[in-house]
Amino acid sequence: MKIALDPYMLRKVPLLELPRLVADLGYRYIELSPRDDFMPFFLHPRVDKATVAAFRKALAEAEVEVASVLPLYKWSGPDEDERQAAVRYWKRAIEITVDLGVTVMNSEFNGRPSLPAESEAQFWRSMEELLPIFEREGVRLVLEPHPDDFIEDGVEGVNMVRGIDSDLVSFLYCAPHTFHQGGDLAAVMKHAGPLLTQLHIADSFDHRGSSGLRYIVNPPGSTARIHQHLDMGQGEVDWDLFFKTLSEVEFDGIATVCVFAWEERAEDSARVNLAKIKEYQAKYQNLQ
Repeated sequence: MKIALDPYMLRKVPLLELPRLVADLGYRYIELSPRDDFMPFFLHPRVDKATVAAFRKALAEAEVEVASVLPLYKWSGPDEDERQAAVRYWKRAIEITVDLGVTVMNSEFNGRPSLPAESEAQFWRSMEELLPIFEREGVRLVLEPHPDDFIEDGVEGVNMVRGIDSDLVSFLYCAPHTFHQGGDLAAVMKHAGPLLTQLHIADSFDHRGSSGLRYIVNPPGSTARIHQHLDMGQGEVDWDLFFKTLSEVEFDGIATVCVFAWEERAEDSARVNLAKIKEYQAKYQNLQ
């Protein structure tokens, strides 16, 4: 199991200094999430070939690898012009990932939960264009259902990945989204089986608690999706069950720490979560 760090809370660190800091925090892998100077949220990538080469050099010097690249684009949105733009952005992002020497990209289904059929149709249009490129380049695409996507349920997300029917498309289980995915993390992981190749690790509270009144959002009827990305142990994800199930399904992929709640103590948060994961690795020996 590769333990990676999503350095989003460290995004103010200059790109070429990031590998050394990640190494100093005890990690050997990065999940490269959106940065304004690399691949911004929902916009065309900003990085050029010279910066990619310099970043590869900095990674090698720090003995750190990029385990996966995470772009976020509106490739399933109901607006066709927006979808076509997202596909163009994806194509450039794949080029950059290949130039980095990385063979894994992960992302979200996107789309709108209020327009599931229309969003799914747009998703398949995008996949028709992009899947041949992923397969030609040998880049794995790992997808997750996300709160406010056209697919939010975990089992349904696995079924969609299975329906793509490509050896290079698999499933990501995001722990802080557990309670938006149906709440039964073990059922989703077991349903995914060998399709489960990546994890996002952070904690969250169950927003469904107190008869749905744990979080009160105004105005009444708001469709806001509430969840957190906390340090392990600060929320209600059942971590014993999480790692026990990973052991049972013989998980051997990428596990990314993606805590976003504590920018004021980002480095300490990274260390704390790495130590907790290693404790569970010691308990479940086959997760080494």
